[in-house]
Parts: sequence; C-alpha cells; structure tokens
Amino acid sequence: MLMILVGVALALLIGVDFVYTPLSAWWGKRAVEIRDLRGKISDGNQLIKRDLSVRHQWSDMQSNALPANTSLAEQQVLKSFDSWSRESGTELTGIMPQWKNDATNYMTLTCRVEAGGSLSALTRFLYEIENSPTPLRLDSVELGAHDTAGQQLTLGLEINGLALLPTTTKP
Repeated sequence: MLMILVGVALALLIGVDFVYTPLSAWWGKRAVEIRDLRGKISDGNQLIKRDLSVRHQWSDMQSNALPANTSLAEQQVLKSFDSWSRESGTELTGIMPQWKNDATNYMTLTCRVEAGGSLSALTRFLYEIENSPTPLRLDSVELGAHDTAGQQLTLGLEINGLALLPTTTKP
C-alpha cells in the first residue's frame, strides 16, 4: 500500500512539474498572444472603416506640407508668423528656425518663437497658428508676465513644421 502511495505521489509530482506547469505557462502565453492579435484585428477593422477620412487627411497633409526647398519653406513660415502677428496684434520679438533631417522622406523645421502682447492678443495669435492649414505643431508654450499687473505678457513657443521630400521610385 505504501509503495502504491509513493508511486501515486511521484506520478503527481512528475505530472505537475513536467506536464501541468509547462502546459499552463504555454496556455497563458497563447492567451496573451490571442488577446493581442484580437486587439490588432480590431484596430485594423477600425482603420479600414476610416479609410476615406484617413486618405483625405493624408492628401490634405501632402498638399499643405512645407516645400522641400528649405529657403521657400522658411519664407512661407515667416510670412505666416508675420500675418498672424498682425492679425492678432502680437509683437514678434524673435524667431529662430532650425532644420532637422531625421528621415529620408521628410524634414522638420523647428522654430523657437518669442512674442509679446496682451493676453487677448496672445490667445488670438495661438488661435491663428492652430487653425492655419500650414503644417505646424505646437510642442511647447511658455507664458510669462513683464509687469506686476500681468498686462504685458511674453509668449515662448516651440513649433515644428513638416516638409515632405519627393519620393523616387525605382523601375
């Protein structure tokens, strides 16, 4: 009887350690993988449903992108800043553009912009930037006061612009 009990205990030990534990870990990994794949399928189906809007948004981005010529792109951005500052009553005190070429199919123009004015003028300036078709993104906004009453404010912006480079296709 004792030998049978030891045999059953040994069989259970071997079954748990060498069969159940590995199968349980494998089953858990498979469950996680299946959950991830179902999420990707759901994301893909949502993307398929939004196909037309995504394509329209991409064509808008392509048509409104900055020119690949850095001089023309900087000129366009500087003209835009000048126009926005006149429309809002904001005084531009400094614009420092810098190009980054991180990829083969696009470049980014990073601008540090300093402006001054009243709160309403600066908010109008930000509104003009955000609602412009120019491909600019506000990365950071800093607001400071020049006087104790807070009537004269300074605005520091870090803005990035997108210039798509022409793609060359190989025959």
